[in-house]
Amino acid sequence: MPQLSWIGLGNMGRIEALISVRACGPTRADISVQGMIRNIVAKANLEAPPVVFNRSVQRSEELQTSLGGPDKLSIAGSIEDAVSQSDVIFTSLAGDASVVEVIDKALGCPNGVKDKLFVETSTILPSTTNALAEKVRSAGGEFVAAPVFGAPAMADSGKLVVVLAGPSAAVDRVTPYCEGIIGRATIILRDRDPGTATLLKVTGNTFVLAMVEALAEGHVFAEKSGLGPHVLHSFIEAMFPGPVTAYSARMMGGDYMRDQPLFSVDLARKDANHALNLAEGAGVDLKIVKVVRAHLEELRTEAGPTGDLPGQLTMCPRIYGVVRKESGLDFSN
Repeated sequence: MPQLSWIGLGNMGRIEALISVRACGPTRADISVQGMIRNIVAKANLEAPPVVFNRSVQRSEELQTSLGGPDKLSIAGSIEDAVSQSDVIFTSLAGDASVVEVIDKALGCPNGVKDKLFVETSTILPSTTNALAEKVRSAGGEFVAAPVFGAPAMADSGKLVVVLAGPSAAVDRVTPYCEGIIGRATIILRDRDPGTATLLKVTGNTFVLAMVEALAEGHVFAEKSGLGPHVLHSFIEAMFPGPVTAYSARMMGGDYMRDQPLFSVDLARKDANHALNLAEGAGVDLKIVKVVRAHLEELRTEAGPTGDLPGQLTMCPRIYGVVRKESGLDFSN
């Protein structure tokens, strides 16, 4: 049975780790490794407990304890050791440099990576994705890009959207892990360059950025015009149920008291910069993304690098506060 590995523990690849799991049934992957592991343990027919390697041993130990101990999760001593015993290696990290560093370390395994499949789920540039694919193939391995759409809550509930791009045979090795346990849908770009998947991911993330900007401006407009944020929120609930409503609720003071942000400002800035760089190369002017990037720069000044994109001021300052401030209101409400 295949031995699966996962590099990147935490929401949106916030904390780097490697998880490997031996499965004799279909398993799935996720941007929230804790959500992914819980789904694997609960739903997959495991032949052996998952193996986790994390730079922070404490975080590995906490996850192990939460899952029920060593019978449910074991801890490896190094990335090289975990990768050397794996057939399929998933990576989910915060940015291009981190992914390159981890893949280089994985390719340095003593036994090599011949016939091993690397499945890269991070939000990185298509050029980085394609360069990594070539590097892995040159070492005798295979590579598929598999970025995912969905917040950590969607990862926990197994409702992510997975995008796959790469050689057909390699994609076929990944599809059994993408729908039904961690994902609700899979977009397959068979025999396309792996970078096509990350291009879609970066493009899709501009919709999230634009949505947050539109919501922030709409709520400030509703407040200053006398309409009232709650009236606007009622419209949003009726017209745009789902993520739009959830973001709107958080702007109004809902779920924001977190130790870690759902979507930190530095990750959002990285995504915006990737999109703008790609658009410039294609001769497209993404005006909304430029506005969002400017607000993100101001938000970072107010909140620091981990400020949450839509969150409240108290724990995770928000882009909503930036728009409020520009309109003559207090940064926090």
